[in-house]
Amino acid sequence: MHIVVCIKQVPDSAQIRVHPVTNTIMRQGVPAIINPYDLFAIEAALALKDQLGGKVTVLTMGPPQAEAALKKALSYGCDDAVLVTDKLFAGSDTLATSYVLASAIRTLDQENPVDLVLTGKQTIDGDTAQVGPGIARRLKLELLTYVSRIVRVDPAARSIRVERRAEGGVQVLETRLPALITMLEGSNEIRFGSAPDLFRAARAQVRRWDRNAAGIEDITKVGLKGSPTIVSRVFVPSSRARKALQIGFDPANPEVATQALLDKLLAEFPKVKKELDNKRAAAGERHE
Repeated sequence: MHIVVCIKQVPDSAQIRVHPVTNTIMRQGVPAIINPYDLFAIEAALALKDQLGGKVTVLTMGPPQAEAALKKALSYGCDDAVLVTDKLFAGSDTLATSYVLASAIRTLDQENPVDLVLTGKQTIDGDTAQVGPGIARRLKLELLTYVSRIVRVDPAARSIRVERRAEGGVQVLETRLPALITMLEGSNEIRFGSAPDLFRAARAQVRRWDRNAAGIEDITKVGLKGSPTIVSRVFVPSSRARKALQIGFDPANPEVATQALLDKLLAEFPKVKKELDNKRAAAGERHE
């Protein structure tokens, strides 16, 4: 069984800053990490490998320094790593990115047929959740999003059953392979890499593919030319400083304390008080 996991190297959002003048993201000095949601996809792939055998290939598109993220994935136990990197890809949005990754997966499939593609539900730098479904659409794969658990994979029957989190409960879905799954956060916990895998990752030669090696057939679909999305501005929401309200009350008289709290809140937010008064007036008219 051949599983491909698509990951992305992203800036650590806990340390990211926005330039106060240009309103652009300042990446200098911000450490790069594997997109946290992709770790759930990696662990799901490795768990299937433990159960069924086979091979896990980790794939990313990015600059040369994204090799560090691939080596980290190898240290967890992935078998192969491919970095698709080319200056032509600079400025790619989700549409162009899905085109590049789909082309690379198609090339991997020619080497060794791909049974399953896994991604995280989204990335923390874009939060669009569009790349995974975009890949599935381009490769005509069965798509299962927001998967919380892989219940069963039957390579012989070419089927997969999963649990998908949805509004109001959990859906149990079954479809055929090959398929693409976007894993939900909290679905598992990434393992610690074993010592052999750590040493293997340190020595590993990550395969680097340019646009030709990745099988890119139409260069107008990648980079800025193939990216209709335009980001007009990136900004940090303005902070609103507000002092905490302090209200003293007697624990022996909770009714009095509750009324004091309501009076204070309504005094602080006159619009809310006005809306409540209007609703009370309307309710009174209906009863009359």
